[in-house]
Amino acid sequence: MSLKVFLQVVEIQTKLASLFPFAIGVLFSIAYFNQFQLGYTVLFFIGMVVFDMATTAINNYMDFKKAKSEVYKYEENIIGSSGIAPVIVRNMIFGMIAFSAAIGFFLTVKTGWLFLVMGGVCCFIGIFYTFGPIPLSRMPLGEVFSGFTMGLGIFAMTIYLNVQEDRPFYLMLDWQRGTFALNGNLWALFAIVWASLPMVFTIANIMLANNLRDLDTDIDNHRYTLVYYIGRKQGVIVFQLLMFACYLVILIGLPFGVYRWPTLTVFLSLPIVWKNLQSFKKDLPHPKSFGYSIKNLMAFNGSYLLGLLLTIILEKI
Repeated sequence: MSLKVFLQVVEIQTKLASLFPFAIGVLFSIAYFNQFQLGYTVLFFIGMVVFDMATTAINNYMDFKKAKSEVYKYEENIIGSSGIAPVIVRNMIFGMIAFSAAIGFFLTVKTGWLFLVMGGVCCFIGIFYTFGPIPLSRMPLGEVFSGFTMGLGIFAMTIYLNVQEDRPFYLMLDWQRGTFALNGNLWALFAIVWASLPMVFTIANIMLANNLRDLDTDIDNHRYTLVYYIGRKQGVIVFQLLMFACYLVILIGLPFGVYRWPTLTVFLSLPIVWKNLQSFKKDLPHPKSFGYSIKNLMAFNGSYLLGLLLTIILEKI
């Protein structure tokens, strides 16, 4: 397998969806909690990217194996069109998952059992998102699972690794007594969940845009997603509402102390997002329509990153 084909199998261009929750999680840890752990952060980044690539490879592998349309299987799916032996892709997936698991267990030993619980839940959803007799991606809740797993899951795990003093949540286990206790700070937990919502929404929109574009193909391949049940017209409305909700989250978070005023820089992205929303509605279901969801994710979350970075810089002055 060539490097070019490998990058197509893992769809390297889609990794922005996991990079933003990670990067924003790092900056939020510094801006809100004033803490940062370089070693844990680097290790988690490596494991996260490798696992993300594994889940995408699983998606392409399962789409190939379950495809009902011969045209899709051998002309559109990268495994069929490139002539790769499916067993090679399968072994590659196992290797990437094992590598990510090794990093996960190491970080669990260093930081506590709750990381294993959070990572386990995210990995379970990530694997069964496209694997199994009834994959989550073929169900109406695919957008919910993808949005919260990556937008909240990666974000929360990044903060958990970086905030080692006065932790917002921590799981204590006593193996001898067989007891456990989950401790945390309710307001810190609220801030984390609230700050994750823009990423939950923008990542869910990527899945939604994909399903809006591929509705006809999905029906041919017996994939009954949310769009199948609500239709393209209502799906476009949901797509737009999720983007506007991102800005509302920032406005509501300000008076509650989740953000500082520099985070208002997210509104610099509003003209770009508005233009992309109009273009998306106009071009759907053309294949290029999907790209507008990526552009919106980059525009909003890029300005979100800038706002948190300015918060950190201005507080140091």
